[in-house]
Amino acid sequence: MPKRAFVPPHPDTRPDGPAADSVDTRADARADADTEDPGKTAAAQATAAPPRQIARPGRPEEPTRQNPPAPRSAPRAAPSPTPPLSLEKHAQPPSADPRSADELTDLTIVKPRSDAPASGWRRALYSLTGGAINPGIGPAERRRQDLVARIQRPLPGTHFVSVVSMKGGVGKSTVAALLGLMLSEHRGDRVVGIDANPDAGTLADRLTGESELSVRDLLEHLDDIRALPDVARYTSLIGRLQVVASAQRPTTRTEFDGRAYEQVTGVLSRYYDIIITDSGTGMLHSAMAATLQRASSLVVVGTPTVDGASRASKTLDWLVAHGYGEAVERAIVVLSADRSSDEVDISRLRAHFTARCRAVVEIPRDPHLAAGGRIEVKRLRPATADAYLELAALIADEFGSAPPQRAVS
Repeated sequence: MPKRAFVPPHPDTRPDGPAADSVDTRADARADADTEDPGKTAAAQATAAPPRQIARPGRPEEPTRQNPPAPRSAPRAAPSPTPPLSLEKHAQPPSADPRSADELTDLTIVKPRSDAPASGWRRALYSLTGGAINPGIGPAERRRQDLVARIQRPLPGTHFVSVVSMKGGVGKSTVAALLGLMLSEHRGDRVVGIDANPDAGTLADRLTGESELSVRDLLEHLDDIRALPDVARYTSLIGRLQVVASAQRPTTRTEFDGRAYEQVTGVLSRYYDIIITDSGTGMLHSAMAATLQRASSLVVVGTPTVDGASRASKTLDWLVAHGYGEAVERAIVVLSADRSSDEVDISRLRAHFTARCRAVVEIPRDPHLAAGGRIEVKRLRPATADAYLELAALIADEFGSAPPQRAVS
């Protein structure tokens, strides 16, 4: 390799100061390196660290003389992580045998599409354009879909829901009725509501208006029950919800006590997946004790008033004192605003019950429910329907994870 002569810079153009000395030093070093033995120079270049290369995103590094390409056997650098795709728009179909019909599902052959809005201006725009413009669903509708998805959670066995309060007139039967309607409407299994109030409850009146045959009639004919149609003879139907009424006739001889409740629900559990019990106000009644011992979920009803809220809290106190502390921690408190007052600090009530229980659901005042007649879901205000949908989702959150409660002896 021919040697190159070093030509110093012209004195007039040579910079002054420390920077100039640094330039001279580097230039002299290069000159000395050029005059050294070529073999040593090559060895030094081979052992020297390669210059740092700037990686360009999305493109592999281009080989250079200073950074030769790695041999084929060398492992490649791990690629930079990519953000996860949206499951909603890019859900991956489950693996299936391409030679069977299992491959043909809605996830594999249906093109991704946006959900059609069901209400509001979004629905109006979608309808006016014949679906050409689809703004998608809004936050409120998305929340309803999420609640329905929770309600449809798989249920491994019979689930008992007890709706209780030591005070009457707070909307307990209304809560039990609408909870049953929401669960039965959005689930494929069987749901039944039973009025366990020994003193002529109103559950069937609020739902179907039929109470000719009652739980006491069912009790007297338990030995005749062989199949679901035999049970249906003693129930009334609204939508997909079946209802067992409480006895309305004061001349009925059979007493509905704790033992009777155990017998009736033992039969119902053979044919129904969810059993909702609308209990009476007598906390010391044996039927109440049997209801609480069966309960997988507990709903305590009150109102945003001084008397209604204090009685709901006293109900929790009674439950804790009688060995149901764990049930209280997992309980849901429902505050029904059919009776309410602007003078009550609702945020204070919410904080009180939130500290004691799993959740608090506030039911807004609804003229349809306040009338006290038969309930029709389609006549509910949207906010009321959403509140009961939330209650049903909270109940479903415990499916498969809430064992029946037993009082501490």
